[in-house]
Amino acid sequence: MANKLMTRGEKAFAVFNYVFMALLCVICLYPLWYVFVSSVSDPVLLYAQRGILFWPLGQWSGRGYRLVMENPNIPTGFLNTLIYMGVGTVLNMGLTTMAAYGLSRKGCYWNGFIMKFIAFTMYFAGGLIPFYLMVKNMGLLDTYAGIILPVGVNTWNLIVMRTSFAGIPDSLEESAHLDGANDWTILWRIFFPLAQATVAVIALFYAVYWWNNWFNPSIFLSSKSKYPLQLVLREILLKNDTSSMTQVGSVGQSQQEQYRMLVKYCTIIVATVPILVVYPFLQKYFVKGVMVGSIKG
Repeated sequence: MANKLMTRGEKAFAVFNYVFMALLCVICLYPLWYVFVSSVSDPVLLYAQRGILFWPLGQWSGRGYRLVMENPNIPTGFLNTLIYMGVGTVLNMGLTTMAAYGLSRKGCYWNGFIMKFIAFTMYFAGGLIPFYLMVKNMGLLDTYAGIILPVGVNTWNLIVMRTSFAGIPDSLEESAHLDGANDWTILWRIFFPLAQATVAVIALFYAVYWWNNWFNPSIFLSSKSKYPLQLVLREILLKNDTSSMTQVGSVGQSQQEQYRMLVKYCTIIVATVPILVVYPFLQKYFVKGVMVGSIKG
């Protein structure tokens, strides 16, 4: 019935939208599919492959993944990333939540000035060299703390969280105070659960940041035993360093160059898939949580 009420122009526009979105999906998904099918292809055929690829070449094989997992840097980097992501996300959420709650309360003195001062840091930073010198003078170089502590709070996430808390009725806080609850109880027992959509989105933003983080570790870390997975992946892709996975014994001397490309694709899959698995479980919070900052000032 709805289609009969549509004009010819509306039908044409709907068809265009469907076609455009289909093409957009293909453009976004094809690179992931290409990497996956390449990672399970025959390395000899893959080495000679040029152009578009829709299906694995030769017989499906997991040899590349076995070579990746034999590299000691991959499990170590994976563990380091989990440490950075776990500790970093908990610290980020704790600091962001407490700061947002305090700044969202009307009884907080100078909260407007403090928010402007915090927002200033979004547009103007001290620069990379002062940042490095600060971490160095604090004795945090080549430490886990040197990666986690300097980025304890993200300004944008703090603003979104504060906006979400500011939208909660003051009557809830007043009622809790009358019942004898302190600010700590009000924050974690009332405000935090009520803002679960925003909390979920910001927690995911922090987690994704830590999972993809490589720049600060590349500057502050000198020990490979503390490298996160993305920094290991960067060395493999940009420096073409796959020697630990394609060395003689695991792969024949004549096959090392052929397996080098296969190992790169497998490493990309290993580093990408875990964080992609998390998205479907938190997707329902995205629209509600992200739109908070655009609706209320």
